[in-house]
Amino acid sequence: MSDSDGLICAYVLDGGGAGRPVDWAGIKDWRETDGPLWVHLDRKGADSMAWLTADGGLPEGISRALLTEETRPNCEVLDDGLLLILRGVNLNPGADPEDMVALRIWVERTRVITVRHRKLSAVDDLRQAMERGHGPHSIPQLVVTLAAKLIERMGPTISALEDEVDGLETKVLTAASRPVRHHLHSLRHQAVDLRRYIAPQREAMARLMLDDAGWFDRADRLRLRDIADNITRYVEALDAARERAALIQEELTSRLSEEMNKTMYFLSIVATIFLPLGFLTGLLGVNVAGMPGTANALAFPLVCVLLVGIGVLEYWLFKRLKWL
Repeated sequence: MSDSDGLICAYVLDGGGAGRPVDWAGIKDWRETDGPLWVHLDRKGADSMAWLTADGGLPEGISRALLTEETRPNCEVLDDGLLLILRGVNLNPGADPEDMVALRIWVERTRVITVRHRKLSAVDDLRQAMERGHGPHSIPQLVVTLAAKLIERMGPTISALEDEVDGLETKVLTAASRPVRHHLHSLRHQAVDLRRYIAPQREAMARLMLDDAGWFDRADRLRLRDIADNITRYVEALDAARERAALIQEELTSRLSEEMNKTMYFLSIVATIFLPLGFLTGLLGVNVAGMPGTANALAFPLVCVLLVGIGVLEYWLFKRLKWL
């Protein structure tokens, strides 16, 4: 098996938690009597695209849905299968977690096909569990386990987002405003993007629990309910983070406004102090006949003393009026 041809992995479940790996030839030769089959594909692979559209025996609309570029979390229960589209956080090196990776799942009674393009750690976890013999025993368990692992991977990312918001609440009172504003904008953008894809998955899980096609037994439905509860908590946490970020933004704006008002007040006081001084120096600087003191050598020092005295008097007056 090679990712370059589109086949990431394929297993025939043994019903005991393990799976037997198969290649393209094994997939084409597979029969329902061999056991449940899980096929995991890269939708950009040439062989996987050809198999999904021609050799996989899928309805035309389903193959199109598995290969489409843009997807949104959804669940559709059909007569011949179940189409489930989920999203997981992007934990690939150098990627943004909020740039969530789509996982398209087509479920039949004895076969499940999952399709992605970018790598998902949740799928790797499931593969490792199957290789250790601790994987799902049936197709419904595989779907539920895969959904659960996708949701579990969201927890640390959302917790980290909450911690960063906590840090900003302290930093907004002590740090410089420009880096705080940039960080705050990044966090709000991340929370909005995460919520945009996580919230619809809650609806998809709810539809899975309520389906009447008999895909899942009672234990599976209980796990689906737990998954839906976890998603609800994550959505509420993201909503709370957004609200707190908005409050931090208001506090930051108030702080910036207060700093601006202080600066403008200080400049106004300085301008007020120098207004009479500027008037006197401008008046004495008029170059016309009749200016007093032009022939007196002590005139300039006296004028300087007068200006300093006026400045001190203004300072005392502003202090008395509690303007300073």
